[in-house]
Amino acid sequence: MAYDYDLIVIGGGPAGYAAAIRASQMGKKTLCIEKDKLGGICLNWGCIPTKALLTNAHLAEMVGPHGKTFGFEGTVKWNFSQIIARSRNVASTLNKGIEGLFRKYKVEHAAASAKVVAPHKVEFGGKTVTAGAIIIATGVRPRPLPGAEYDGKAIISYKEAMSLATQPKSMLIIGAGPIGMEFGYFYNALGTKVTVVELQDRIVPGEDEEVSAALASSLSKRGITILTGSKTGKVEKTRSGVKVEIESPKGKQTVEADVMLVAIGVVGNVEEVLDPKLGVTIEKNHIKVDREKGFKTNVEGLYAVGDIIGPPWLAHVAHHEAIACVETLFGKHARTVDYTIIPGCTYTVPGIGSVGLTEKQAKEKGHKVRIGKFPFIASGRAQASAETEGFVKLVFDATHGELLGAHIIGAAATEMISELVMAKKLEATEEEIMHAMHPHPTFSEAIMEAASQGLGESVHI
Repeated sequence: MAYDYDLIVIGGGPAGYAAAIRASQMGKKTLCIEKDKLGGICLNWGCIPTKALLTNAHLAEMVGPHGKTFGFEGTVKWNFSQIIARSRNVASTLNKGIEGLFRKYKVEHAAASAKVVAPHKVEFGGKTVTAGAIIIATGVRPRPLPGAEYDGKAIISYKEAMSLATQPKSMLIIGAGPIGMEFGYFYNALGTKVTVVELQDRIVPGEDEEVSAALASSLSKRGITILTGSKTGKVEKTRSGVKVEIESPKGKQTVEADVMLVAIGVVGNVEEVLDPKLGVTIEKNHIKVDREKGFKTNVEGLYAVGDIIGPPWLAHVAHHEAIACVETLFGKHARTVDYTIIPGCTYTVPGIGSVGLTEKQAKEKGHKVRIGKFPFIASGRAQASAETEGFVKLVFDATHGELLGAHIIGAAATEMISELVMAKKLEATEEEIMHAMHPHPTFSEAIMEAASQGLGESVHI
């Protein structure tokens, strides 16, 4: 059968646009349908614009609380509207960049809502087109707090949090994962009173326990109130914002705030993109696929990649899934994604970068572990930058020296973790990391020193 396209991609985020471009690079006639802006949530409302905001927060700290350390004696005043505008401009610039890439690689683009109505058939804009293969990459949306649905004003998601017209005097954040803590750090740095509520017993609960504790300590000293092991009760809207009952280990308390940011997870965007008659298997609001066999769904010619197929909900994972799917689909490589080597980053200051097993996970898997740890306070580069919080923690198998996991908390953590992703991918041992020459003075020397410390050979601690 002759199809209109070799590939139709529904969704233009990190998974969707990567799939479309890679297919076109391979000579396939490709159409990408995206109802909103190219780049998806990540580029327009997530990864990129939040980093612009967080850069502002870091700058505010460096010339504010830390200004005297560097000899700054002036007064500081920040224009909140300009901070938000700059963030939006960064997103807009990169959005246009993807449009340019589509033109360069001859990817057809349609700005519309789309629905798969039958195998190989897609409806959008009042017409039906066919394709040899269809990839769903429609991503996710914020999960609301039951009984306190988003209204975009008093109860907001991350989308509204990065585009508020005025800076709130107080903010209550429900959920202490990376999104919650990043916004908590940003608003606190600019002077908003921030309270964070987390159901689990620690913040960023997916990270190593020592890292979680270190970040909680650091952000608490900055003035953020953190309530872990706590549950949100009755939520009441008031004239000035919200009033929320919190059940914490210390008992019930009431928190009032101008706005409440809910960051408790995500839900897959599956409702409008698939005709129910297709019978696509859906589990927990996500499309079920065979990740080992090209991300196939249970429907002929239909594939799905990115956040829509479930955790981990990370842009870099979505990108690699898209490339693997397309290259497998069109016969270049039977590529798969190694989910054991996924870096995670939290862009607070200090930031977090991690990959592989935590110390607890490694022990639970039966490994006899050896820990290598080096604090940034002993780093010359960190001292020179007045950013000495945190440490590098490496988890090794004590028998064979294999790197099992790496956990960094510090000013440069999110950049440094890539070295350890590569080390783990190449199955580097602690001795190989220790003897890999690192430039001096750099933050990254702490990785070499941590490996050395695990073997009792660090000369700087």
